[in-house]
Amino acid sequence: MRYLVTGGAGFIGSHLVRALLEKGHEVRVLDNFSTGKEENLAELSGRIDVIRGDVRSFADIERALEGVTFVFHQAAVGSVPRSIADPFDTQTANVNGTLNLLWKAKEFGVQRVVIAGSSSVYGDTPGMPRVETLLPSPLSPYALSKLSQELFGKIFSKTFGLETVTLRYFNIFGPRQDPRSEYAAVIPRFVRAILKKDAVTINGTGEQSRDFTFIDNVVQANLLAMETTRGIGEAVNIGCGSSFSILELVDHLSEILGVRPEVRHLPPRAGDPMASQADISKARDLLGYSPKVYFREGLERTARWFEEKFRRTGDL
Repeated sequence: MRYLVTGGAGFIGSHLVRALLEKGHEVRVLDNFSTGKEENLAELSGRIDVIRGDVRSFADIERALEGVTFVFHQAAVGSVPRSIADPFDTQTANVNGTLNLLWKAKEFGVQRVVIAGSSSVYGDTPGMPRVETLLPSPLSPYALSKLSQELFGKIFSKTFGLETVTLRYFNIFGPRQDPRSEYAAVIPRFVRAILKKDAVTINGTGEQSRDFTFIDNVVQANLLAMETTRGIGEAVNIGCGSSFSILELVDHLSEILGVRPEVRHLPPRAGDPMASQADISKARDLLGYSPKVYFREGLERTARWFEEKFRRTGDL
């Protein structure tokens, strides 16, 4: 059976592609390489089928779905700040693109689509840890687009008979995450700054907290979601069930890398909630999910990967 990974040249997608190959599956990637990188797949040349295309194009989706049984939908325009700067690009890629994919997946007889969702859908709704029964309260166009994705998934399961499962990711991090982007996630951005002996810049006080989740846990969750006989049409949290502040993150990275950076503070970013922590009971119950790599070990593995790359290339 053949698997399609949309956004397969990106951070999460490229890890998922490798996991599928290790299990002996045929893998095809659909990516427009706007944020995905060819270097993430370079060592897999000849082992995967790569289509340069966009989920906003029916023609590209049709080429990608030919002969495919299962789809991991990772393609998206990510980042809360980016969506605030340009909500239209976020809307067309994340909402229209997902609708396009689901529509064509139904038409092509795909059995199941696992959708990359986001914990950002909870926004500032009261209640911690975040449990799936809480009412979503998106604070950004990005968060709204991710909520739309999972609701379309539910509709296609209930109304059109296409199996879907949505995974609400909580602050994923790990090797191959891009530290250079204007909208880079906090962990690779901090690692790069510390390795280069630059100041670490924090938006806000640094007391805001997140459920930082290592990439291996997310790959595991995706594979489980593709195999489960339960939870079809559902959205489930994927995190570790723990929470650390941004200041605690800096402390841990300083210990691991042996450098205490200067810390600078900027105003808080619009659209960012103060706290986030996953209740993973539903994922455990429906998927059999349990985190394998927790915060400190994940940070150590991530920091060492970037440190080795920095040693080889002189930059990240």
